[in-house]
Amino acid sequence: MKEIQVNVIDNDLEKAMRILKKKIQNDGLFKRLKMKKNYEKPSELKRRKSREALRRQRIASSRGRY
Repeated sequence: MKEIQVNVIDNDLEKAMRILKKKIQNDGLFKRLKMKKNYEKPSELKRRKSREALRRQRIASSRGRY
């Protein structure tokens, strides 16, 4: 797990919180916490993993078409 760090400049805490939330969201931490919160059946886990793999393949293939 990588370290997420945000610098607070001029005591602007609200801006620092927005930056922190964005970094956490981009890292996928919220998604991982949500998945850990509830039990996922093994069949659902396998189905979700395959859907995510297909999505990644589609994204990678669309990037290669330039």
